[in-house]
Amino acid sequence: MLSLQVLALPDFTQPFIIESDAFEFGIGAVLQQNGMPIAFTSKALSIRNQSLSAYEREMMAIIHAVKKWQSYLVGRHFIIKTDHYSLKFFLQNRAHTPFQ
Repeated sequence: MLSLQVLALPDFTQPFIIESDAFEFGIGAVLQQNGMPIAFTSKALSIRNQSLSAYEREMMAIIHAVKKWQSYLVGRHFIIKTDHYSLKFFLQNRAHTPFQ
């Protein structure tokens, strides 16, 4: 039996967490607090963007989510979780792509 996931109301005294992911044909993310989802987003990638590297698609997913939820995030602490380990070194990377 499936259980329905209920969206939580945001608590602006707590940090937000964005979990994002990218696939060959699309990107997606969830905004959450305390393990409860507040909002979801997803977007199909254009044919041009489907040919990007995994690093670039994962970065696109993060950028898409932050732009989508900027009204929740501006001026507040938030955490980004991704399964793409190399993004951890984004700020140290000297060779940037156009999406960075």
